[in-house]
Amino acid sequence: NPIQKKSTSRRAGEIDCGCLAEDRFSRIRHLGVVTMKILIKIAVLTAISLCLFNLVNSQSSKNARSQGQQSLSEKVQQLLDMNTKRPVLRFNGNKFRDFVKSAPRNYSIVVMFTAMAPARQCVICRHAHDEYTIVANSYRYSQTYSNKLFFAMVDFDEGSDVFQMLRLNTAPVFIHFPAKGKPKPADTMDIQRVGVSAEVIGKWIQERTDIQIRIFRPPNYSATVAILMLSLFVGGFLYLRRNNLDFLYNKQMWALIAVVFCFAMVSGQMWNHIRSPPFVHKSQNGGIAYIHGSSQGQLVIETYIVMFLNAMIVLGMVLLTEAGWQNDHRKSKVTAIVGLFLVVVFFSLILSIFRSKAQGYPYSFLFK
Repeated sequence: NPIQKKSTSRRAGEIDCGCLAEDRFSRIRHLGVVTMKILIKIAVLTAISLCLFNLVNSQSSKNARSQGQQSLSEKVQQLLDMNTKRPVLRFNGNKFRDFVKSAPRNYSIVVMFTAMAPARQCVICRHAHDEYTIVANSYRYSQTYSNKLFFAMVDFDEGSDVFQMLRLNTAPVFIHFPAKGKPKPADTMDIQRVGVSAEVIGKWIQERTDIQIRIFRPPNYSATVAILMLSLFVGGFLYLRRNNLDFLYNKQMWALIAVVFCFAMVSGQMWNHIRSPPFVHKSQNGGIAYIHGSSQGQLVIETYIVMFLNAMIVLGMVLLTEAGWQNDHRKSKVTAIVGLFLVVVFFSLILSIFRSKAQGYPYSFLFK
């Protein structure tokens, strides 16, 4: 029957279409399952990778931290070992970079930059080094000694690159390098204003580090011996002249002694005894300065210069006074001219020195 054949063929076609759809659905479901498994594996691998990365990173940071701590402990131990041999550590360029400029560092260090070689002709450097060594020795053998403060020295001939790094063109220079941060302007000691005595250096270190250093100077018997010899000389002289002591009533002798004492006090000898300034120091252009450039300080040789100038002025005034009491007109005239010359010239010199120290002083006479 043709109708039955058509219905049969239609059913067969519907069956083929249903099987095809079911096969496609199964494939899609299988593909989704496979994709899900792959995504799950990727997620698991990603989580494992992140865990491993964090573990390795934390371990490396711990190792780096432990290495840093070990490096710091080694540096401190090396400094302590060197400090047992000498109170002032000698640094060249490499040691300065290792122990001062490079991190980590939990200690303060005071460095003296100097030029000790005789060819450098730094007169003050030797005196400054002696005073600096007294401070370092006083700290080394005191109860406040610890690994938080060290004293070092860099000589120009051993570390010229350090001078160039810090842009130093003079010596000596004292700089405090704190445990944290960079040095501030106050960490450089103003030796032209306060001098280089051990007491002044110790006070400056206390201001910068809060570490008090009691200065212990080595015994100096030269003053005791000098006083003893002077006493013996005066005693022996008085004993030999015991039958003729009229010179003790000589007014001119006592007047001369009084004038010399006044010269010594006016020129600043007591200030030298208290502050212990340098004898001379180097100027900014590299030469030797005999006059301190500030009214807040002075040099030892400067006091002798001022004493000499005052003595010449007084001598001129004395000659002017004596000229009026002389009967010989010609001799009186010569005495007056010499006295006037001494007063004018040496007063102009001492006024010029005062003008150079007191910046802005407007007056001068013969010399500026």
